[in-house]
Amino acid sequence: MNVQKIMTSLEAKHPGEKEYLQAVHEVLESIEEVYNQHPEFEKARIVERIVEPDRIFTFRVNWVDDNGDVQTNLAYRVQFNSAIGPYKGGLRFHPSVNLSILKFLSFEQTFKNALTTLPMGGGKGGSDFNPAGKSDEEIMRFCQAFMLELWRVIGPDTDVPAGDIGVGGREIGYLYGMFKKLAREHTGVLTGKGITWGGSLIRPEATGYGGLYFVQHMLHKAGKNIEGKRIAVSGFGNVAWGAAQKATQLGAKIVAISGPDGVIEIPNGMTFEMIDYLLDLRASNRDIVSPFAEKFPESKFTAGKKAWIVPCDIALPCAFQNELNGDDAKHLIANGTWCCAEISNMGCTPEAIKEFQDAKILFAPGKAVNAGGVATSGLEMTQNAMHISWGAQEVDDRLHQIMENIHHACVQYGTQPEGYVNYVKGANVAGFMKVATAMLEQGIV
Repeated sequence: MNVQKIMTSLEAKHPGEKEYLQAVHEVLESIEEVYNQHPEFEKARIVERIVEPDRIFTFRVNWVDDNGDVQTNLAYRVQFNSAIGPYKGGLRFHPSVNLSILKFLSFEQTFKNALTTLPMGGGKGGSDFNPAGKSDEEIMRFCQAFMLELWRVIGPDTDVPAGDIGVGGREIGYLYGMFKKLAREHTGVLTGKGITWGGSLIRPEATGYGGLYFVQHMLHKAGKNIEGKRIAVSGFGNVAWGAAQKATQLGAKIVAISGPDGVIEIPNGMTFEMIDYLLDLRASNRDIVSPFAEKFPESKFTAGKKAWIVPCDIALPCAFQNELNGDDAKHLIANGTWCCAEISNMGCTPEAIKEFQDAKILFAPGKAVNAGGVATSGLEMTQNAMHISWGAQEVDDRLHQIMENIHHACVQYGTQPEGYVNYVKGANVAGFMKVATAMLEQGIV
């Protein structure tokens, strides 16, 4: 495999799709050595096939706002790879949504889902619709119009969407209601459902919980403990909320949390009351964190800054792709940070990752660290298929075991001769080997 040749070809075919091209380049660099040890992969052109999605659906969504005006949004569903199971991945409603971002997310999802060891392929979808500032009625009408176009190409054994940024329990409810009406069946076609109609316990917390379980194993491998450690978190949605909750339960201190408007510094660490308030902030549809400092005067708000300005032991990106850049990484390292784990998808730029790895600090990528969310979605699918419901402890135990197994796979494939664990390489190789082997065994299809 010639990585540069493949990337040149992709850049010519998909110009300007920077997020997608970035994600592909990272994986190809990681797997080049092991790929070239398997001539059967090259003969079957596995790489050329695995970097392109199976299919992409693009559609227009028309809906009526509260003023009676017709609004139009663009929407997509990317079905990337189904070698090991039905397409699985969230729906994102945000103004930044475009095809490049959804292709990157669904490409990453393919390997992330493989790491969970559950039978799930990779997919992603969404729209440039912005839920912020919209009424419940407007969001319901948009979700119904969105599902009116999507419902024919999804199903419990075909493609199982879930939530993502801008798509929480409310949106999943509206989407599922319309699907059920159109399909005239009650199946596990969406995950993140309400507990009263097929959802799984601890699903909202699962991405954050799973991320902290992974961090725990990273620290144990390095001979460290999470108790008392200072943690900086970006974002204040379900992911950051779950991460803050589990970190605090484990004895760590969340000393910073940020949003688009700036950063909140909490010198003594967040209390559970503060953590619960994150849900109120998210529900406000205002997309700002400054009210936090008004409610809790012991905290300090700094406008226009990121969480990474606050000295911490551990940095946890929990919001968007490429939210932590090379300069941020240098600042963190200078302030004594010795661990960074992406709980957002591709939360760090390549420059930031290089800074962390060159400094030999602990760093792990989103496809491994945040796999707990989709793993618990997979557990929800299992419960739906079996027509049963597990208790919270059973789901949590299964989640913890899955995250331990993912960490083990990363260490197995990522340990360098000098002992440093390259978690990026480990995650990419472990996920790739499973998907590539399944593709090989299923022939040229």
